[in-house]
Amino acid sequence: TPRIPWVDVATGSLGQGLPYGVGMALAAKKLDRLPYRVWVLCGDSEIAEGSQWEAFEHAAFYGLDNLIAILDVNRLGQRGETMHGWDLDSYADRARAFGWHAIEIDGHEVDAIDRAYTEAIEAGKPTAIVARTVKGKGVKEIEDKNGWHGKALDHPDEAIAELGGVRNIRVDVAKPDTSQQRHVFETDELQLPRYEVGQEIATRKAYGEALAALGKGRGDVVALDGEVSNSTFAEIFRDEVPERYFEMYIAEQQMVATAVGIQVTGWRPFASTFAAFLSRAYDFIRMSAISRANYCLSGSHAGVSIGEDGPSQMALEDIAAMRAVHGSTVLHPCDANQTAKLVAKMADLDGVAYIRTLRPNTPVIYSADDEFEIGGSRTLRDGDDVALVGAGITVPEAVKAAETLAQEGIEARVIDLYSIKPLDEQTLRSLSMPIVTVEDHFPEGGIGEAVLAALGETEDRPRVVRLAVREMPHSGKPAELLAAAGIDAEHIADAARQLVSAPVATR
Repeated sequence: TPRIPWVDVATGSLGQGLPYGVGMALAAKKLDRLPYRVWVLCGDSEIAEGSQWEAFEHAAFYGLDNLIAILDVNRLGQRGETMHGWDLDSYADRARAFGWHAIEIDGHEVDAIDRAYTEAIEAGKPTAIVARTVKGKGVKEIEDKNGWHGKALDHPDEAIAELGGVRNIRVDVAKPDTSQQRHVFETDELQLPRYEVGQEIATRKAYGEALAALGKGRGDVVALDGEVSNSTFAEIFRDEVPERYFEMYIAEQQMVATAVGIQVTGWRPFASTFAAFLSRAYDFIRMSAISRANYCLSGSHAGVSIGEDGPSQMALEDIAAMRAVHGSTVLHPCDANQTAKLVAKMADLDGVAYIRTLRPNTPVIYSADDEFEIGGSRTLRDGDDVALVGAGITVPEAVKAAETLAQEGIEARVIDLYSIKPLDEQTLRSLSMPIVTVEDHFPEGGIGEAVLAALGETEDRPRVVRLAVREMPHSGKPAELLAAAGIDAEHIADAARQLVSAPVATR
C-alpha cells in the first residue's frame, strides 16, 4: 500500500494493476506529456477478470505505446491450474486481437527477457510480454507443485541453499531522465456558474457547467465519463476543455481505475456516470481508499425521481455504498447554486469525494453568493414542533410539507443535510423536537441511518421517523414515484402530524 513510499496504488484485489497502469500511461501521454513508460506485472490467474480486458481495449484505443504488460504465466493459481495453463497463444492472440503487440518468451531466459523489453519499447503500440514461467523454480520441494499459494516454506534454509545460498546481487540500471517538466495547461480566472433564485434547473446540469468552469479555471482538473456525458452533462467540459476530457465508454471499472491512475501524478480527475452504474466499479472505489487516492465521482440519475427509466437505472444504494468507503466525502445538493459551490470544493478534498445529482429540474432556493461548507447543513425554515431532514430531491418536498403544516399551526424546521459524510452532527444533536428524515434511497445505510448514528450517543434522543424507498420501484412519472415511495410532501406532512400528535413517553 502507499504506506510504503514507492507504492502509488494498492492492487491486492486482482485485476486492477493493468487498469491503473492505463490511467498512468494516459496521464503520461496526454496530460504530463512526458516520455516515461508504465510497466505492469500481471499474474496469469487475474487475466480472467473482465477489468483486464477493459484495460486492454482502452490502451489500444488511446494508442498507449508507453504501456508494457508482462504476463507471468506459471499455470498455477490459488487452488490449482489456471483457465489456460501454459497456453501462451491463448493470451498473446487475445492481446493482438485487442490491438496490442504481443511477444511470447521463456520467462527464465534473461537474454530473451532483455530482447523482449527492447522490442516492446520500439513496438509503437501497447505491448504484452507473455512469459512462460515455472512456479517455485529451483526449489524441488515446491517447483511446479500445487498447494503452495501464499504459504511459507517448510524448509527455507534448504531452499535458499538450492538457489545458490545467500547473495547480495546489485544490478545497476539506466535511470530515467527526470529533468523535463510536465505540461502546464493555460487557464482563465475561475468563474462558477450563477443561477437566479426561482429558476428551475437539474443539479446534474449544474454539475456539468460547474465542472467546465472549474476546468477552465484550474489546469489540473480532468474529466472522464462512461458514455453518458449527454446525461451527466460532462459533455459541457468535453466541448470547452477537450484536451483534458477522456471518454471511457461503458467500462465503469476502467473509468474509476483511470481516475486513480491519473491522480498519481498530481491531476484532479472527476469521473461521472449514472449513480447506479458506479456499483460496477465498487471494488476499484474500495481499493482506491486503501491507496489514499484523491479524486472525485459524480453519480447522476439517483433515486426514483428519475421516473420512466425504471429501477435498473435508479441508484437506491449509492449513499450507503459511498458512506462505507474509508475517508470518503458524500454530498447530495438540492439546487444548482449549491451544486456549483460543492463541485469547486470537491477539487481540494482528500480521499474519494462523491456527489449525487438529480435528473429532474429542481427550484433554485439558494443565492449564488451562498457558501456551503463540507460537513455543514442549512436550515431553510425554523420551527420547534418537528424537524424535517432531507437532501437532494426531498428538500423541496420537505419545504412544501412545512408550508402545509404551518397552515395547520404546526411549525416545522427544515434542514438540508447536503453533506451526508461528514455529517453536521452538532446541528442534529441540538434538535430536541421529533425528527422526520426523508430520502430518495433505500433505508439501509442512507440519510436516516446517518442521522440515527449521529444521535446514538445522546442521552435524550428525540424520536426519529425514517421515510425512504422501501419497496422495489417501477417506471412512472417522478411525482407518482415519489408519492408511491412515501417520500413526497404529502407523506412527509403526514409523518410529521403523527409525530407531533403522538403522546410523549415518560420515565
